Amino acid sequence: MNESGAEFAYLRKLPVFADLEPADLAAIGRITAERRVERNRLVFAEGDPGEGFHFIRSGKVKVFKSSEDGKEHILNILGPGDVFAEVLLFNEAPYPASATAIEDSVIGVIRNRDLEALLVDYPKIAVRIIRVMSKKLQYIQSRIKLLALSDSQAKVAQALDYLTERYGRQTERGWEVELEINRQDLANMAGTTRETVSRVFRTLKDDGVIDDDERRLVVRDRRRLRDYFEPA
Repeated sequence: MNESGAEFAYLRKLPVFADLEPADLAAIGRITAERRVERNRLVFAEGDPGEGFHFIRSGKVKVFKSSEDGKEHILNILGPGDVFAEVLLFNEAPYPASATAIEDSVIGVIRNRDLEALLVDYPKIAVRIIRVMSKKLQYIQSRIKLLALSDSQAKVAQALDYLTERYGRQTERGWEVELEINRQDLANMAGTTRETVSRVFRTLKDDGVIDDDERRLVVRDRRRLRDYFEPA
């Protein structure tokens, strides 16, 4: 067995494993399975038996919950290097939300029982995972605060700022958001309606904060965008 970790070097590109020694990477690699998920296909559905810890090697995934009337609420949109379903660590429970690939993706899966056995001998890995879970908790807390305290305009603006931070690429026009997301998706993410998103977009365009068309969203002024949800 090659303990150099060279064949598992791709794992180092994942923030959760970035600081691990080669032997630690090799240990993770040996218990990792990969699956290819085509665009618009489920990775897992809410209520399915929890399989384990997931990460994205390539592609993008949206995590969402569905209400009884079938409406979708997007909890997060994730890209390469992100982990998800980590809430199932150390407990046997069904998935609390659904996940769908929004582009062709390669998903890494580490089964709970394999990871738990590994962490006994590799405490550094446990620390890294706990740190990632802590950051995810902070994000969830910020989303709860947003939904509870903000008006619809602020919700849309903060969702746009988040997507710009994660998927924006600076160009001469501003920050181009390299993500295929429509206004309904953004509404589902912000916890509002498509009509509200369209209205907020018109305001932001009139104010020179964004440009958008059917193919690309450009945030021209991130500072002014944040003025819509950050207190003065």
